[in-house]
Amino acid sequence: MAFESLSDKLSAAFKRLKSKGKLTEDDVKAAMREVRLALLEADVNYKVAKEFTKKVSERAIGSEVMESLTPGQMVVKIVDEELTNLMGGGEARLNIPSSGPCVMLLCGLQGAGKTTHAAKLGRLLKKKGHRPLLVACDVYRPAAIKQLQIVGQQAGVPVFEEGQGDPIRISKDAVRRAKDYGNDFVLIDTAGRLQIDDKLMDELKNIKEAVHPNEILLVVDSMTGQEAVNVAKSFDEKLDITGVILTKLDGDTRGGAALSVKAVTGKPIKFAGVGEKLDDIEVFHPDRMASRILGMGDVLTLIEDAQTKLDEKQAEKAAKRMLQNKLDFNDLLAQFDQIKKMGPIRGVLEKIGMDTRKLSDSQLDDRIVDREKAIILSMTPQEREKPSLINPSHKRRIAAGSGTRVEDVNKLLRSMEQMQKLMKRVKGKKGRRRFMPPMNMPGMPGGMPFN
Repeated sequence: MAFESLSDKLSAAFKRLKSKGKLTEDDVKAAMREVRLALLEADVNYKVAKEFTKKVSERAIGSEVMESLTPGQMVVKIVDEELTNLMGGGEARLNIPSSGPCVMLLCGLQGAGKTTHAAKLGRLLKKKGHRPLLVACDVYRPAAIKQLQIVGQQAGVPVFEEGQGDPIRISKDAVRRAKDYGNDFVLIDTAGRLQIDDKLMDELKNIKEAVHPNEILLVVDSMTGQEAVNVAKSFDEKLDITGVILTKLDGDTRGGAALSVKAVTGKPIKFAGVGEKLDDIEVFHPDRMASRILGMGDVLTLIEDAQTKLDEKQAEKAAKRMLQNKLDFNDLLAQFDQIKKMGPIRGVLEKIGMDTRKLSDSQLDDRIVDREKAIILSMTPQEREKPSLINPSHKRRIAAGSGTRVEDVNKLLRSMEQMQKLMKRVKGKKGRRRFMPPMNMPGMPGGMPFN
């Protein structure tokens, strides 16, 4: 989990504050020393960490906090607000021109993930109703053009390429092509180097002068911590970047890059890569990231994911059948497909603020869904509609067909029975209270404890 170590240390510092009925100036200073140390261990820039704790201390020592009935909570609120400000305050929107395509130049060091994130960004834009065009200007790295064509095809976004030609000419031809064919976004995938050098910067400057990009987005690997900030600073000095795409934010990163890059360069993080799939890219929201760092989850992003990834009509149909107590294994099969679209179980639970470290590996195993789907698919159509038809010999056949044990089949059948009983009780209450399904119901793999 991203920021895991930082979140733990901040939580420990705030727990001590919350245990006090009244705070003194010494209490605040002691807590801020712990916070500063936690930030430094997370590879946050020293000056940034020092300035951050100074601002929090000044606000926390004020009368509003000292005289509050819940001073510990007030300090957490201040830290949340200052973390948000540190990362930019609000969502940084794209610089979209009033006419013509929006030209986006993606740059960065080799291995940062430019090509993959060009396709991810293209897919994100397409899902929002745009017509992006990917441009292959990395003419040096072996198979770079082919890689962009493959990920472009997977993302459903066209790729413009002219082979191993001149990147400046290719970029100019691509913009002309976009104007002729109505592409409203042009995403230029440029070459990288193992380190910053004059040759790399000269080529990027020449492309910039040739196509006048509306956005120059630097792709940096968040796993490199403070080094990512140094790279961002160097590129900004040479190219005047407009923003950053921070990759691998789902990994075991210490968080230094996310917390330092805006303060050091003055340029915002605009997107974050949060996984390996082409859908695993998010618009960067400083306030939501601050909530994640403080262990408060990110429900808004989860809701947005659900709105874009889930079938609303299918969900309404399932809800209606549940309340009519007509739920069967065909409905459950459809629900499993919906769950898979939301991504890894661990990521979903972390966004609602759950500490997944308290759960076992078996409860977070995404293969649970596949195993239970296999059991259902090994049933006959009649058995899926009427589970009561399944007798011991049927269970043995289903277990053999799905490569599971009879105990696994029994467990799924019991879950369905419990769900049907629960639906009867809910229906009997005639909607007098809002129903919240427990996490061990069918469709919630592994019986994960929610309470």
